[in-house]
Amino acid sequence: MSSQTPKKLKLELPATYVEGFHDRKAVEDMVYRPLGGETNLEVSVLSFGASSLGSVFHETNLEESIQVVQHAIKSGINWVDTAPWYGHGKSEEVLGKGLKGIPRKAYYISTKVGRYLPDTLEMFDFSAERVTRSVDESLERLGLEYIDVIQIHDPEFAPNIDIIINETLPALIKVKASGKVKMIGMTGYPMAFQREIIEKFPGKIDTVLSYCHYSMNDYSLIKYCHSYILLSSCYGSVGPVRDRIICLYKPISYLDFRNGTRAL
Repeated sequence: MSSQTPKKLKLELPATYVEGFHDRKAVEDMVYRPLGGETNLEVSVLSFGASSLGSVFHETNLEESIQVVQHAIKSGINWVDTAPWYGHGKSEEVLGKGLKGIPRKAYYISTKVGRYLPDTLEMFDFSAERVTRSVDESLERLGLEYIDVIQIHDPEFAPNIDIIINETLPALIKVKASGKVKMIGMTGYPMAFQREIIEKFPGKIDTVLSYCHYSMNDYSLIKYCHSYILLSSCYGSVGPVRDRIICLYKPISYLDFRNGTRAL
């Protein structure tokens, strides 16, 4: 019998790992899963929802917020989600300050277009001109050259589906072609409406985000996830659009419908 100590298996680090920046042990302890579809992204099972940076729930301290962002990404969280609506620009501004000095390779960021100000008459604007301008505003607030995923924020509040199909999405396709965003998605609560958009729009939608549809009192998410993998949290669920079928997920639990099994 050999007296040599068995070698520890080398863990494969995610593409977002940056030597000298990350806490390697924390990254090795983090679980990463493919976002799926054609995204080619491997995301952490814990993501950072940046709405709180906009003082949405209570007043926040700028320096503390910056420290939280930096600690989260250094610890291996590589997906950050924000929106102009969160604090009406404040979330993106504070997040931008927190991202300074962090290697751009270390994280994926998603933000949104379409929902902006608290005044009812100025809250939503899905016109091509406004969403195009919104992307530039977000880039400036975030201090970035590109956004990984740009999402239509709650398209169910648009005056009609036609403006989403004929203005919002074509405008975002042009923005994507310019290199300012890498992927296009949408968010919202009613999944049937999102599916209708996917079926009517002839172009490509990369991701869909929904919420509160995989819980004890509502598990309707399952009937929309005809692909074999679902990842879900109690609040948000984000995932790829695969074969024009909504496959929603956001890390926390893992469901593999191929065998009817569930793994946490």
